[in-house]
Amino acid sequence: MSKTILNAVSLSKNFLEAPNEIAVLKNVNLAINQGDSIAIMGASGSGKSTLLHLLGGLDSPSSGAVQLLGQDFSAMGERDRDRARNKSLGFVYQFHHLLQEFDALDNVAMPLLIARMDHLLAKTHALEILHKVGLGQRAQHAPSELSGGERQRVAIARALVIKPKCLLADEPTGNLDREAASAVFDLMIDLTTQEGMSFVVVTHDESLANRCARRFKLVQGRLEEVN
Repeated sequence: MSKTILNAVSLSKNFLEAPNEIAVLKNVNLAINQGDSIAIMGASGSGKSTLLHLLGGLDSPSSGAVQLLGQDFSAMGERDRDRARNKSLGFVYQFHHLLQEFDALDNVAMPLLIARMDHLLAKTHALEILHKVGLGQRAQHAPSELSGGERQRVAIARALVIKPKCLLADEPTGNLDREAASAVFDLMIDLTTQEGMSFVVVTHDESLANRCARRFKLVQGRLEEVN
């Protein structure tokens, strides 16, 4: 039986927009097991990114809970939640958020260096993952010297270098042309499959979502599985 990595239990999220309280997510339940590939779709403003932020411990639910590896993630103190997140979850966003003053290798090594790994060992691991995303020969290049697709592959390498249990991606190809988007999406699925990771992606692109094993749609705050 597959291990459950993330589990959303009766998850709700409300935002105050004076004078009203808006229910963005309503009683969402979602179990993400080891090796799952899951796409979350929905109209703009439907709460897709909000759900991803809650799953990643970047925001707190109004009610319900998120469990990470069986522990109540959403109830942890900030320090413990940060530690659990940095150890078990990787994040990729629409914009790569690479540090312009560092080359690709240093950008990828950064999470390991922050975790106080030996500098040489961190660089070794970073170079290995850069080779896996097809950018080993571009390790010394600054982000400004890379194409949009290459920058996003560096961002993927940075997210995967810690060997997370789950990769959470928020519109990771939304800033790329169709060909680059397709290549980057395939790369994320291939790498997470090879490493036995879970993969959860928020996307508005149904053709990309169809490459995931499970697909869900947010409709009026409720999560519905799509067959």
